[in-house]
Order: sequence, then C-alpha cells, then structure tokens
Amino acid sequence: MLKENNQIEKDINKKKAVYITTTLPYVNASPHVGFALEIVQADSLARFYRILDKEVFFNTGTDEHGQKLADAAKKAGQSEQEYVDKFAAEFKTLKDLLNLSVDRFIRTTDENHIKAAQKLWTLAEEKGDIYKKSYTGLYCVGCEAFLKESELDESGHCPHHLGKQLEEVKEENYFFKLSNYKDALREYLNKKEAVIPEWRRKEAFEILENLDDFSISRPANRLSWGIPVPGDKSQVMYVWFDALSNYISTLDYPNESGNFKKFWQSGYTIQMAGKDQVKFQSVMWQAMLLSAGIKNTDTVFYHGFINSGGRKMSKSIGNVIAPSELTERYGVDATRYILLRHVHPTDDSDLTWDKMDEWYTANLVNGLGNLTARVMKMAQTHLDVPVKVEDKEWGDNFVQAMENFKFNEAMDMIWALIADLDQLITDTEPFKVVKTDKEAGQKIITDLVHGLYEIAGYLEPFMPQSAEIIKKAIKENKKPENLFKRLT
Repeated sequence: MLKENNQIEKDINKKKAVYITTTLPYVNASPHVGFALEIVQADSLARFYRILDKEVFFNTGTDEHGQKLADAAKKAGQSEQEYVDKFAAEFKTLKDLLNLSVDRFIRTTDENHIKAAQKLWTLAEEKGDIYKKSYTGLYCVGCEAFLKESELDESGHCPHHLGKQLEEVKEENYFFKLSNYKDALREYLNKKEAVIPEWRRKEAFEILENLDDFSISRPANRLSWGIPVPGDKSQVMYVWFDALSNYISTLDYPNESGNFKKFWQSGYTIQMAGKDQVKFQSVMWQAMLLSAGIKNTDTVFYHGFINSGGRKMSKSIGNVIAPSELTERYGVDATRYILLRHVHPTDDSDLTWDKMDEWYTANLVNGLGNLTARVMKMAQTHLDVPVKVEDKEWGDNFVQAMENFKFNEAMDMIWALIADLDQLITDTEPFKVVKTDKEAGQKIITDLVHGLYEIAGYLEPFMPQSAEIIKKAIKENKKPENLFKRLT
C-alpha cells in the first residue's frame, strides 16, 4: 500500500531542492483547526525533507483581496487594509503557536506579489488567453466565484455556503481561455503523482469534461479592493487569479533566477490544499502556469475536513475549535500529534474534546511521556556515563509513508516502537535485574536508551520539541521533566 506513489520518491531523489506550500487562508476570520491541520502537515514534510538533506522552501501566508473582505471591512467600520492587517497578524502567530519552520509568510497585498500577479496576467494576455465579454451569472460571495446550475445543491444554494443567497450578477469582465488547455491539463493529470489522493485526481478529470472559460476580473466600480488589471484601471483582478500567483511570487517571481529557478523550475514542488480546492489548484492554477510557460506543480495533496461531534464546525452551533485552544490545553507538540496521527490525512475526521483527552492521556502522558521517564530514570540511576548514541537513517517504510503523505501511518510506526520498548521493560524487568546482575541489567537499560533515541529521531518531523528534549536527556544521562502534564 505504501508503494502506490513511488514516482514521487524517484522524482524527489533527483532534486536537490523541495518547495512546499499551503494554500493562503482568506483573512475574513481567525485561524481554525482545519487550516492548522494543513499547515502542520506541511511543516512535518518540510522538517522531514530537511533531515533528508534537501534544501527546503516552506511557504504560507494570507489571501487579502476580494468582495468578502471588502464587505467585512465595511461592516467592521475599518478600511480594507486595516481589516486585513488585523487578521494577517493573527495568522502570523501560528508560526510560534504551532512551532512552524516557515521560510516565508506571503501576503497578497505585498508589493512584489502584486507585480507577480500582473506579470502572469500580461503573459496570458500576450498568449491570447484573455478576452473581455459581458456575462450574467449566479455569484457566490463566499466562494468568490460564479457557479453553474449543475454546481448548486437541491435548494439552489452553493454546497459550501448553505443558506446563503446567490447574487445574479450582470457585468463586463475579462475571461481566461481555460478551454484552450483541456488537452494539456489531461496530459498533466495523467501523472498519478500530480494529484493525491487518487480520487481527487479523478475529480479533476471530471472537471475537465465540462470545462468553461472563467472570469478573472471584476469592475473596479463594484469592487475596488483588488489588484488593478494591467492596462485597464476600470477592472481589478478576480481574487483567485490574484491569490494563486502567490505560489511563485513568494519565490521572488517575476525575477526568474534565484529562488524561483531553484525551488520552482528546478526543484520538486508540493502544494497542500483542502479537498474543496481541486478546481482551483489542479485545474485553474495549472492552466495559468501553462499559459505563462511555467512548469506545472509536481504534486498537489488534498486533505479532508475536520468536523466536531459529527457536525461541520460552525460558530452558530458553537463547536468551532481554534488552534490556540488546543495548544493551551495540550501544548504545542501534543497538538501536532493529535492533528498528524488522529486526523486522517485525506478523509474527513471528527474531533471532540473527549476523544482528544483520551488520546492525549493514553498515548502521550501514559505512553511516550511515561516511557521516557522510566527509561531515563533507570539510566540516570544505574549507568555511570551517558550511552553513546548516533542518529540512524529512517526505515524504508517510514520514508515511503511520509512521501505518500500518510502521516498517521508513519506515526503508528513510531508508537509501535514505543509499545515494543514498553513490552521489553515488562518482559525483562531491568530495574530488578540490575540489583542482582549489574552488567546484565545495564545492558538491558543501554538497549532501552538506544531504542528511545531511535524513537526521538523518528519524532523530529512531527514533535520536534519532544524529540529535542529526549535526545538532550540521553546525552546528559538525566531524566527530564515530564514531557506531558496530566489533565486536570
């Protein structure tokens, strides 16, 4: 099962540089646990590839233009810039809150991003892929997109924004000739590694079967909060054409040397996204790249959604979970653990406080934390000098799990090692043996320390603070403070 995407392993092994990016969350609300999942998944990959001696560029940021933000700013009695500055600052706090190894935080209001988006527009226009026409359609403000009748639910609403009335809009916009790229997109999607998981790749193929050109601008007199269209101040860029450009603007594009050349053109590119993004990330964005003559994304990985108590998270229901609530209750590494092991990488998952308390207590407090305390207490008491340890290469199954985005399976392997050490202690009782046969007891304790150090090595991409504490304790031959506090 782990070998289903061996092409990724082969292709990445040929590259010196790996580029990893999240989508850019829309800054019309505070960060939620769904985006925390995406960014922690991305961070674990970034740390994983760095340990494998790849040069990694890890990007995230905020999407700050569009109708939703203009409306929200007006409702809040603020200018658009004041409004987006406030929420962008909240998303920036995730770096420390979740211990992220981010290389760049890009904002779509950044000057260089604006230049990059306008450059892509100009290239598409020169290619003959942009034209202007009048259009009447149903517009979903929540999606910032026109929807076709076939995309609506039975009640005539957007399936992602239930109960919100669609606007019938008639206006003159610029359109992108997406239909020009049907064959090229099919060729791109024929690569299994282009979209993971496989059923999302099938979704992308289905989108190709009914491919329409899409609107890429809005009249400035209706929406002034956006990037001006090159050569036409009466129009601003559609937020998706603008926002998708961040994946290369963060690499200093339109400068085609430096980071852009190293990480995008010559590196292996990985985009992380939610399951509702297939049309935007694997069809529209890839067509924009084709139009501009830029390499397509190597792999787009789509994660599932997080529900709570069997229901979609909603402020009105009161079941929304914020990342800060998780870290306050469990700590940073435990929050990362919950998201990476107990949230399925690609399927929808359900989180409740009762479930998370159970996982935390059983697997961290009584699992990893207790094992570390027991082993290091025995080492501190019965070994005269620290055990000599060295970092080892990860096992093939672990590497394949990570390269196939199976974060939960990779972590299951770690907890299997933890169970093995616990069983070894139960079977051998080294704390008793050392009293009657010191040498034999010390040998068992030394083996346990080696096993614990191996576990710490595997933990580094997922729980870097815990891994560092364990390795430091082993090198100092000293029991550390409890890794995880008991819940009260």
